[in-house]
Amino acid sequence: MRSQFLKGMSHGIPIALGYLSVSFGFGILAVKSGLSILSAAVISITNLTSAGQAAGVAIISAGGSLTEMALTQLVINIRYALMAISLSQKTDGSFTLGKRLAAAYGITDEIFAVASAQPGRLRASYMYGIISVSFLGWTAGTIIGASAGQLLPAELTDAMGIVLYGMFLAIIIPPARKSRAVLSVTVIAAGISLIFRYLITVVSGGFAVIISAAAAAALGALLFPADTGETDKEEVPQS
Repeated sequence: MRSQFLKGMSHGIPIALGYLSVSFGFGILAVKSGLSILSAAVISITNLTSAGQAAGVAIISAGGSLTEMALTQLVINIRYALMAISLSQKTDGSFTLGKRLAAAYGITDEIFAVASAQPGRLRASYMYGIISVSFLGWTAGTIIGASAGQLLPAELTDAMGIVLYGMFLAIIIPPARKSRAVLSVTVIAAGISLIFRYLITVVSGGFAVIISAAAAAALGALLFPADTGETDKEEVPQS
């Protein structure tokens, strides 16, 4: 058990280092939106979701409703439920219901990718190891970023706050370059979002995110149905 925990910790170190820089940007974003360092830290401690946290802070700062918050988080974070279902097929007998619930708390895109690539069955101790280190990196980065956001000049924090948005681009661009479907859905979602931002301003930011994501996904399903097979695999010509 101890060896599996240490193995998980070693696999979590690169993830934690990446989270440190990304959550630093979230910490700056949080304090710039009017939250305290403690509030930013609590959000990161209770939520391990960069996109969800950024959207949540935007809704809080805009005075959005709890309904907006719940629906936005559901749309953004529902993929984690699918990841958890997938990983559950690799777990061994050490995973009781309580341990599954504990591990589900820490499933992120990066942790899922590393854990699913492991040979053989996953032990609960391995998941605890990789989650604990990643959690520390995410939380520490948030606290450092939030503290810097209150101490550093506004010009510098504005420049450093772009780190979070850079992470979103890093997630989107690689699959968009390989798949016409991903590229199309991304462009559609961005286009609808711009319409709400500059034309239909009566819709709140939270509902704009929900509508943009749902509409883009629906159009993507119509334009690129899964049973066509080859469409999604066509590579986008490189410029």
